[in-house]
Amino acid sequence: MKEQVCWDEYIGLSFPVEGEMEDLREGRKHMGSQMIHHSIFIIISCPVGLLVGTLDVVLDSSARVAPYRILYQAPDSLVYWTIACGCSRKEITEHWEWLEQNLLQTLSIFENENDINTFVRGKIQGIIAEYNKINGIKEDDDTEKFKEAIVKFHKLFGMPEEEKLVNYYSCSYWKGKVPRQGWMYLSINHLCFYSFLMGREAKLVIRWVDITQLEKNATLLFPDMIKVNTRSSEHFFSVFLNISETFKLMEQLANIAMRQLLDNEGFEQDRSLPKLKKKSPKKVSALKRDLDARAKSERYRALFRLPKDEKLDGHTDCTLWTPFNKMHILGQMFVSTNYICFTSKEENLCSLIIPLREVTIVEKADSSSVLPSPLSISTKNRMTFLFANLKDRDFLVQRISDFLQQTTSKIYLEKDISGSCIKFLKEQAWKIHFAEYGQGVCMYRTEKTRDLVLKGIPESMRGELWLLLSGAINEMATHPGYYEDLVEKSMGKYNLATEEIERDLHRSLPEHPAFQNEMGIAALRRVLTAYAFRNPNIGYCQAMNIVTSVLLLYAKEEEAFWLLVALCERMLPDYYNTRVVGALVDQGVFEELARDYVPQLYDCMQDLGVISTISLSWFLTLFLSVMPFESAVVVVDCFFCEGIKVIFQLALAVLDANVDKLLNCKDDGEAMTVLGRYLDSVTNKDSTLPPIPHLHSLLSDDVEPYPEVDIFRLIRSSYEKFGSIRADLIEQMRFKQRLKVIQTLEDTTKRNVVRTIVTETSFTIDELEELYALFKAEHLTSCYWGGNSNAIDRHDPSLPYLEQYRIDFEQFKGMFALLFPWACGTHSDVLAARLFRLLDENGDLLINFREFVSGHGFFQFNSNSQYYINEHMSVSAKQIQGGQGGGCSFMDCGLANHLSVLLATVTSLHHFLLTVV
Repeated sequence: MKEQVCWDEYIGLSFPVEGEMEDLREGRKHMGSQMIHHSIFIIISCPVGLLVGTLDVVLDSSARVAPYRILYQAPDSLVYWTIACGCSRKEITEHWEWLEQNLLQTLSIFENENDINTFVRGKIQGIIAEYNKINGIKEDDDTEKFKEAIVKFHKLFGMPEEEKLVNYYSCSYWKGKVPRQGWMYLSINHLCFYSFLMGREAKLVIRWVDITQLEKNATLLFPDMIKVNTRSSEHFFSVFLNISETFKLMEQLANIAMRQLLDNEGFEQDRSLPKLKKKSPKKVSALKRDLDARAKSERYRALFRLPKDEKLDGHTDCTLWTPFNKMHILGQMFVSTNYICFTSKEENLCSLIIPLREVTIVEKADSSSVLPSPLSISTKNRMTFLFANLKDRDFLVQRISDFLQQTTSKIYLEKDISGSCIKFLKEQAWKIHFAEYGQGVCMYRTEKTRDLVLKGIPESMRGELWLLLSGAINEMATHPGYYEDLVEKSMGKYNLATEEIERDLHRSLPEHPAFQNEMGIAALRRVLTAYAFRNPNIGYCQAMNIVTSVLLLYAKEEEAFWLLVALCERMLPDYYNTRVVGALVDQGVFEELARDYVPQLYDCMQDLGVISTISLSWFLTLFLSVMPFESAVVVVDCFFCEGIKVIFQLALAVLDANVDKLLNCKDDGEAMTVLGRYLDSVTNKDSTLPPIPHLHSLLSDDVEPYPEVDIFRLIRSSYEKFGSIRADLIEQMRFKQRLKVIQTLEDTTKRNVVRTIVTETSFTIDELEELYALFKAEHLTSCYWGGNSNAIDRHDPSLPYLEQYRIDFEQFKGMFALLFPWACGTHSDVLAARLFRLLDENGDLLINFREFVSGHGFFQFNSNSQYYINEHMSVSAKQIQGGQGGGCSFMDCGLANHLSVLLATVTSLHHFLLTVV
């Protein structure tokens, strides 16, 4: 009884329907006279009309409840409480008997109806709490209604307990022209839909990793439509409420899935979130809160260029006193574990980053009508920041104080930029700026700061300002000694990454004197090798050497290392992995932007096929490989200040400046020559560096020099014509392209694997593709539903694709039952274990795809058995993709009339496996 008690509330929905009255009377007979004023009764849920069933699905997530329930009704109330439920009359009777013995008899001691009501509710809740305590079930913030939806989700779609439901929404699924009203369930790994309409049941299960396109469309007839595409189908959902919330959550879950395809990492729920307050108006699931918090933290980190593990604690509206213009600026204060940040409501007016390691005093100032609820924050460099109009100042001060106590004191001496010798006008301008807006990490960042950057950072200040603008200074300050330790551990160790680094060292900016001697080469080697050991998922990628060599020209080794970390892990995400996914994503974004901003050129560029070429070479090296050095570093200045939008703007400006010439090009070679000559002519007359030879590879000696193009004029033109491109728009476009790029790469990988192994087996290409899809699905399933082996052991990206993904015995056993029609009965597990040991050639208790296929190739005994294996393989793959697992029976597999084939197969298998120890 105890383990099946539930405590749910129904308001006006639990009145007995026709056919139930007899059971109500029967229940009341057992109550005794002490229950004359209270109602505890049994309901047998009988089939109701189709319309009632349909309305149940539309209006109530708890539709199709258990057929037997015991309800408790308080006097003079329409509220019924479900205190037990069962699937059979016998089960519900046992519950009733327990209630009679442990609850009903006790009620006679109460005289007051309210006391009885309180006792009954408290008793049931106490039973639940005791059961949870005994069984180690932790309380969470999920509401009872959501817990009920979780149970229904697992039951409807056959999902294991490990599959976590995030949220569910009422919606319509369009199958042709007929909408089916039901519920959309969004879990960590699946998008599911369920409908029960007019007596017909409909289910849909889509894995996030299979989605190739996700869009929110608006039409005159359906303004709130979401389109979901896979490789083989497209689906349309119209959402009644919360369309934006639903789509954002779908985007987030699809992004998690794409990250899983890239890194093979399962989703880990954040258990450190604070519990919701009892009176919180919005009750959402713990997982939904987790994902919402992650999304907010991502936006926060991107806005202020903070380390990737920084978590936003909260934000509030406020004003900030800005001494440079003597104004109170309206904006928002953000507080996290290690930072206090501010950004103005008016874009680019002012932003501020205050690391808590720099804070010395946090105190409440005297409040006045002019300056209500002020808060003063002082820093080590003797700057004081005054915030006001804070709604909950006391709580905020306490929160900041708590974080200050947690902040470990770490010594970091910032360089004194003001001590540099001021020789040029640009340096003088920056000196004036520092005097007015502050200096170092806590300075006020305004539009004037950006304008100074766009005019070019002085040579003597470039390294320090790159660290400051990129946010690398924060990671460096909080990780003292990290780089030295990494260098010590990585030096002398060799792998594929170090071999590639050695090969590229002497090709990294060879025209610069700094890399024409062993000292510069050694520094470059240490930085690249240290990063490869820090981040083995990236290791080393071509173009990293070019960028890093430039960083080393303006920063010390450790500073260059942290700049590289900022570049690879935050500012150019996924650019430098083995498949340059990030660069390919931005290539797609660039194509979309080119279509919108230079439409007269778009068709021509598509026909010539040069967009992919220019975007990879330009974006991966931030124009360093295609522009003269002294001009390209100005682009790097702007990039560290404004991010990737600068690179898109500049690329569009280059195309726009060469429209007429490109339209007259006959092939891609001619187009690349035009663009190469233009970029090679970009000059920086303000540069104090000696000229460094730079000739584009496509530029021949006998061609007349191209007219000079001033880099600052080009940058200014890019802002004037394409400055409307926003960072949030780029992120939206990146999501769309990321789905397409990653799925295309997955398809390419599958084709390459199949072509490599097709000559080693008698399977056809189509059959091998089916097997690969099934094997990969099983591997991914182990990543998010766990397994007996370590997830890291099951994936090694350094190996060939045929051997990268591996499965353990439990996974193999499930696939064994699915793929072999005769793998049923009491000896199935024994046969699977022996076959697994046979295929596991190196004895690591894991098998890769090559071993998997070679084992299956053995069982192609004749055309008949091959036919049934292939047929069932196809069905099994569809089951996996539809979220349905499980084995099969002989009748399910269609083998009842083919016992002779089965006997021959099993006999051969038996003789073969006898040789396996």
